Amino acid sequence: MAERLALFATTARGTEDLLAEELKELGARRIRQDRGGVRFLASLDEALRVCLWSRIAMRVLYPLGEFEAHGADGLYEAAASVPWEEHLTPDHTFAVEATLRESEHSHSGFVALKVKDALVDRMRGTLGARPDVHTRDPDVRVVAHLARERLSLSLDLCGEPLHRRGYRVRPTPAPLKETLAAALLRAANYTGEEALVDPMCGSGTLLIEGALIARRRAPGIARSFAVERWPHLGARAKELLAELRADARRHERKVLVPLRGFDKDPEALEAASRNVKAARLSEEIQLAEGDATRPFPVPEGGGLLITNPPYGERIGSGGQKGMKAFYFKLGENLRTLEGWRVYVLAGNPAFESAFHARPSFRRDVWNGPIPCTLLGYRFGSTAPAPEKTGSEPALGMAKQALDVAPVRPEHEGEEEP
Repeated sequence: MAERLALFATTARGTEDLLAEELKELGARRIRQDRGGVRFLASLDEALRVCLWSRIAMRVLYPLGEFEAHGADGLYEAAASVPWEEHLTPDHTFAVEATLRESEHSHSGFVALKVKDALVDRMRGTLGARPDVHTRDPDVRVVAHLARERLSLSLDLCGEPLHRRGYRVRPTPAPLKETLAAALLRAANYTGEEALVDPMCGSGTLLIEGALIARRRAPGIARSFAVERWPHLGARAKELLAELRADARRHERKVLVPLRGFDKDPEALEAASRNVKAARLSEEIQLAEGDATRPFPVPEGGGLLITNPPYGERIGSGGQKGMKAFYFKLGENLRTLEGWRVYVLAGNPAFESAFHARPSFRRDVWNGPIPCTLLGYRFGSTAPAPEKTGSEPALGMAKQALDVAPVRPEHEGEEEP
């Protein structure tokens, strides 16, 4: 398929520019940042390269149209106007996922149901038969997003969201999404050429994503994609992906830098160990018990230390006062690491003042529904000039003083196509 498709890749809010840079490197054209994602043009092989190689995108969508949809009847009429027979056959299964933003409808399941009804009615009227719904593993996944009265309908090239790399076999409470972890590493300019340390590694996501970068391993190498089962593109997509996967495997390399993770929670270390093993990175990543507020062994020569400390839970009682004391002790310990670039994802507004150091870098991002700030520091008398800051969208609420520290979400917020 020589022509270029108009696609939309979703990402965590605050990382759109990082995804745009990545898409450019992967061969995308006419790239335009949007809220919660990036629009771009790509041929089929370029789109598949994005699916296989993007570390930051959560979904890659093929938009079918945008419509004004008033009420239940408006939803049905808008969905019924799409030529579904060009994308589906009665022999293929499908599912509809819906997300809402400031909508008159209160339940995403209702919106998905109206789109499903319109789709099957049109297919039955056009072809005399309808496809079946398969909610767990459909051949074609339809994504509906309703923002107020504006309905967007798309097909998902990936199927399962791209953050599901396949290595998270043992999660910890409120883990960092793989795609957000990769975005944070890109924001910190990590290329896999220097040592990487996470002193509060939890389930190991930052370390594993860093190891994939250092290994030059495609994050989607071990998974399949929904487009491989599409009626009209599936066969060609399978051929192209087989070539792309083989090329990706040929270009992997050995990791020549140390990658180390520490955590004081034995259960977290056990989870990290199992996830590292599932990612086939046990030789590259070393894990050990350690307290981030006390000295821990780091490799010689410096490198990148990046971590996602608790926002208000998992360190015992004490409320916000206890959190401030924890952040202060963390800052005292990390300030001893001369020659290291230190990056912290702060999800508690009290962090920056309690950490008691002036950052040389800041970027506002969203960890699901929680506004956070990625802060960068350089310690030591020979610390270089401040680094270039990342994009800083207006997240005023992240700066507000709160009486109670927010907690990490148990489930990440839905991305918005």
